[in-house]
Amino acid sequence: MYSIDSIKYLIHLHIEAEGVVEKTDVVGAIFGQTEGLLGEDLDLRDLQRSGRIGRIDVQITSKHGKTTGECYIASSLDRAETAILAAALETIDRIGPCMAVIRIQNIEDLRAIKRRQIVERAKELLLDSFDEIGISTYDILAEVRQASRIEKITAIGPERLPAGPAVLDSDAIIIVEGRADVLNLLKCGINNTVAVEGTKVPETVIDLSYKKNTTVFVDGDRGGDLILRELLQVADIDFVAFSPRRRSVEDMSRKEIVKSLRNKVPASVLKAHIEKDEPISDLVFEIESVTGNDQRTETAVLIEEDRNPEPKTPQTETPLTITEEPTPASVENPESDIQKKPENPSTIREHTEYMKNTGRTRVLTEDAGVIGDYSPQELKKILPKLNDDAAGIIVDGSVDQKFIDQAFAKGLKYVAAHGFEGIVRRPAGLRMIPF
Repeated sequence: MYSIDSIKYLIHLHIEAEGVVEKTDVVGAIFGQTEGLLGEDLDLRDLQRSGRIGRIDVQITSKHGKTTGECYIASSLDRAETAILAAALETIDRIGPCMAVIRIQNIEDLRAIKRRQIVERAKELLLDSFDEIGISTYDILAEVRQASRIEKITAIGPERLPAGPAVLDSDAIIIVEGRADVLNLLKCGINNTVAVEGTKVPETVIDLSYKKNTTVFVDGDRGGDLILRELLQVADIDFVAFSPRRRSVEDMSRKEIVKSLRNKVPASVLKAHIEKDEPISDLVFEIESVTGNDQRTETAVLIEEDRNPEPKTPQTETPLTITEEPTPASVENPESDIQKKPENPSTIREHTEYMKNTGRTRVLTEDAGVIGDYSPQELKKILPKLNDDAAGIIVDGSVDQKFIDQAFAKGLKYVAAHGFEGIVRRPAGLRMIPF
């Protein structure tokens, strides 16, 4: 009906005539009564010949001596010209011999209609035509990042051991079993890993262990146990971490890897039990179970608090280790953990036991002497005024990042507390001791 290619608008007219008229009468009235009204530029006949106005479509019916109907005129003029033309059509007052009234109902933007049709059709195509789920932007980024991390794997030493790019430059390294473990840790952003590639420990790994802070991270099975036993004999190992039971390091998620590295155990604790017949991994899991239930013994060495959003390499400072071995009753019977508070505490451990359930804080000197006991409110005023005699603080409660930053700024060496909340940055050289 509207065949011109550049149609933009469609003018809707409503026609009422006092008598019986035909379509040709309506068309003649439109051309005749608008001729010369708007000048040569907007003359209907010229506009139609040039294709700027489409054909006039008239749909009328006559009943009881009156004629009513609709008329449609397609226009490729701009908005202002189309509006002027429509207004001129309303000046028509006769159709044939009859009095008539023409009103503009609306001017329809055909491009908007097309856009709506495009949107509706696009919805149908989106739902029906795509069989496979498209890859999301997040997946694209993850895949590209993973590829870039995998490409960073290097080979070090004459044995060409698989390793992360930062293993030679970092102050700390993580020793794993094989190449797949190195790749998985690279995916998680841990770049200071090296694989032993078998039960015989390479000389390159042994040399690195004596130069750097070293953590062994192996599977909690017999293979991992054998590798660890040899490493403890020939290398200088500082910490040990195991994958969860029935899981391999290469299959662990980022969250599981970070958790296992946080729960690492000092090698000095394991060496004291190396003569036991039970697998070393069982001992590690037992220690983790005890610390997880807040039944912390001195051999259950304190877990590092590291809540950075990206996994970090082990800290270079040495965590607090205590050599006294717990009796079986202390693990099996919780009631045996109840001890009397030491009357004259002389060690950090004795001071922490003394301060439990007091709700107060204690500032200690280098030799564990007491500088003073304070309430939490008093400590806020005292902390900025501490001098060089203060070496550490014991808090019977939780501390936050602000407190840790203030303690580090005052040159303290340790903070002992029930909990460390919201710690995202651990200052190097400041030990955080939970009790």
